[in-house]
Amino acid sequence: MTTQVTEKKTQAAHSYVGMWVTADGFIRHELRADGRYDEARGKRHSAYRGRYWLEGDHIEYQDDTGFTADGDFRDGVLYHAGMVLYREG
Repeated sequence: MTTQVTEKKTQAAHSYVGMWVTADGFIRHELRADGRYDEARGKRHSAYRGRYWLEGDHIEYQDDTGFTADGDFRDGVLYHAGMVLYREG
């Protein structure tokens, strides 16, 4: 349990927590402080959900079905699976 608590505190304090969107707003990644993410696509809310973890500026995703993906943050931009996402707001 200590590891989970430490991981949650680390995620909550991380600067990447928040909403990330493509330039056209079609894809929206919400990176939550509890280590979970929720991805919307167009009008489909919660198209994908799962957990994520960070290794420096690298992000790993595992959705609730077991599918995995990854990405990298560079200069305030998230590059993920051929997509480019920007922090909302």
